[in-house]
Amino acid sequence: METELELSAVIGFKGTVADGLILHPNNEHLLFPLGTTIVVRHIIERTQQFLRGHDNNISVITVSDSGKYIASGQQTHMGFQADVIIWDFDTMSILHRLKLLHKVLIQSLTFSFNEMYLASVGGQDDANLVIWDIESGNAVCGNPTGTNAVNRICFYNNSDDRLISIHDYQVLIWSADYSNKKISNDLVNLGQVKRKFTCVVIDHSDSFAYMGTKTGDIVEISLDKAMYKRIGPVKRLFSLGINCITQVPNGDILVGAGDGTIAKIDHSNMRVKSEAEVLGAVTSFSLTADAPTDSLEPTKPPFIGLTPSARSRHFVLAHSRWHPLIVGTDKATIYWSDTDTIEPELRNTCHYAQINDLAFPYGFSKVFATCSINDIRVWNSKTRQELLRIEVPGLECHSIDFLKNGKSIISGWNDGKIRAFLPQSGKLLYVINDAHNHGVTVVAGTNDCSRIVSGGEQGEVRVWSIGSQTQVMEASLKEHRARVSDIKINANDDQAVSSSHDGSCIVWDLENFTRIICLFESTMFKQVVYHPDESQLLTAGSDRKITYWDCYDGQAIRMLDGSDSGEINAIDITKEGEHCVSGGEDKLVKIWNYDEGICYNQGTGHSGTITRVKISPDQSFIVSVGSEGAIFIWETPKEVIEAKADSEMPEAPEDGEVA
Repeated sequence: METELELSAVIGFKGTVADGLILHPNNEHLLFPLGTTIVVRHIIERTQQFLRGHDNNISVITVSDSGKYIASGQQTHMGFQADVIIWDFDTMSILHRLKLLHKVLIQSLTFSFNEMYLASVGGQDDANLVIWDIESGNAVCGNPTGTNAVNRICFYNNSDDRLISIHDYQVLIWSADYSNKKISNDLVNLGQVKRKFTCVVIDHSDSFAYMGTKTGDIVEISLDKAMYKRIGPVKRLFSLGINCITQVPNGDILVGAGDGTIAKIDHSNMRVKSEAEVLGAVTSFSLTADAPTDSLEPTKPPFIGLTPSARSRHFVLAHSRWHPLIVGTDKATIYWSDTDTIEPELRNTCHYAQINDLAFPYGFSKVFATCSINDIRVWNSKTRQELLRIEVPGLECHSIDFLKNGKSIISGWNDGKIRAFLPQSGKLLYVINDAHNHGVTVVAGTNDCSRIVSGGEQGEVRVWSIGSQTQVMEASLKEHRARVSDIKINANDDQAVSSSHDGSCIVWDLENFTRIICLFESTMFKQVVYHPDESQLLTAGSDRKITYWDCYDGQAIRMLDGSDSGEINAIDITKEGEHCVSGGEDKLVKIWNYDEGICYNQGTGHSGTITRVKISPDQSFIVSVGSEGAIFIWETPKEVIEAKADSEMPEAPEDGEVA
C-alpha cells in the first residue's frame, strides 16, 4: 500500500476557474484551486496549506461571508457523480461531502448570508439546483433548472430563501420554502434583450442585480419587480465579454473582461470612470473585507501571530482609503489594485501553459529553472518566488540545462536554435543557429563544460564544441528515426545515451563519435537516466513500463508496470541509486524502491500530465511539473533520504575469517 507523499509547496495558479481566486474575509489568506487541490496561501508569511479531498479537477470554489466555511465542487467523467465538499476553514478539514445528487460537473456554488444553507447547481448534463443544510449536510430541497443550463447562481445578501440563477438568454429568481421542502422560480421579464449571461452581483439592499454578458455589456434588473431596468455602459462594449463582476460599497461596479480590461463603472449613469489592462482574460475578482469607504477608522483586523513588520503592512492594507482589489487572469497572473484609480500591480505569476523541462544547477538546491512557451523562469525553491524570466516571444523552449560550472543556462528551442543565457541577468550569451531542422528537443552539457550534446526533432544527435568566442559542431550522429526525447552524459564525458520516440536508446562514444550499443523496445522512449554506478540504465516510455537495462550487453534486466492508465514521461534516480521517481499521464508522482521494484510512496495533486520530475541535489525534496503549468514541490520521505547503497552490502571478512 502506497503512502501519500507530503506536498510541501505549489507554484502555480490556474486562472481558468471562474471566480476561483478568493481573498479570505480575514484578509490574510488567499485561496485558489489547482487541479484536485485547494491552495490556502498566507499573504504575509507566504506559507501554504492544502485542502485535498477531490479525486478530479475542481471546477468551482466559494467562501462564506464570515470565512468559516469553504465549498468546492469538481468535474468528473460522463455518467459519474460529482461531489461537493464543505470545508471547515479553522481546522482545514472536511465538514461534509455532499454526493449522489449531481453528475459530471458542479457549475456554481453559493452560501446564504447567515451561513445556514449552501446552494449548488450542476452543469448542462445535470441541470439540478439543490439547497443543502450546512449543519447536517443533508439536502433540504431541489428542482430541475430546465434545458437551459445555469451559468451562475447567487443568494440574496439579506435573505436565505431567495436566490437568482443566470442562464443563456434568461434569468430566474428562486424562492425556497424550507418548511415544505419546496423551491419555485419566477422568470425575469427581459423584454427584447437577448444576452448570454456569464456573471452576476446583487446590490447590498437586494433591490437590483447586475449581470455581465458575453456581448460585453451589463444588464441591470429590478429584483422586486423581476423586470429589466437598463443596459450599459453607454456606447461601450468590452471585447471578448465580461467574465467577472463585483460591486464596491459606494455602489460602483467593477468588471473584468476577456481582453484583460478591468473597468470601474458608475452605477448611477453606467459610464466608465476608470479602467486598466492586465495580461490575459480576467477571470476572478476579490475585494478585501472590512476595508473602509467613508471612514479612515475601520474595525481593526486580527494581528495574532504576526511580526511587527507584518502587522504594519497588514494595518496599511486594512486602513486603505479604498478597497484593495485582487485580480486573477487565465495567464496565471495575480494582480493587486485599488478600486479608485484601477492601477493593477503584478504580485504573482507562473507558467500558464505546459512546462517542458526542469533543471537544477549542479549540487545546488536553492534554485531551479523551468521552461515553457515563450520563456525560461528561474525559481527560488524555498520562497517559491520567481527570480529571473528569460523571454523569447513567439517561440517554445523544449529543453534546458545548467552547465556544471554554473556560468550559463543552455536551452533548445522550436526554431532550431540553441541559446545560452547568463543565469543571473538572463542576458543572451551566444546562439547556435540552425542546430537542428524543425527544432531542438533536448540539450545536455558535459561535465567539463566544453561541449554540448543536443538532439533534434528528426532524430539527429549532435556534439558541439563550446569556446570562448565560437561554437563549432564536432559531429552529427544520425541513427534515430524520430524525435530525440532525452540525452544523458556519463561522469567521464566519454559516453552519452540518447532516447528516442522511434523505440531505441543508443549509447554513443563521444571520443570516436560511434555507436557503442543500441537498445530496442516497442515503445516511445520518453526519458533515460544512468544508475549512479553507471552499470545500468533506466528508461520510461509510452508502454507504461519502467525498464532496467544492462549497460554492458544492452539487455533488459527488469520491467516494472509503472502505471495502470497512461504513459510515463519522467523519471529520476537518487544519488545512492536506492530509489527512483516517476511521473506521467496518470498525474501521480511515484517513488520506487530500486532493488525491490515496489512503489511505496505516491503523490496526488497534478491536474495535467506530468512532464518532468527531478530530485533536488541535496535529496530533500522532489519537484514535478505538468502540462497545466503548475510546479509541485514534495518532501522526500525520510526513509528515502537515509537509504544508503552500502548499508545493505556484505562486509569484507577480516583476516583469518572465512567469508
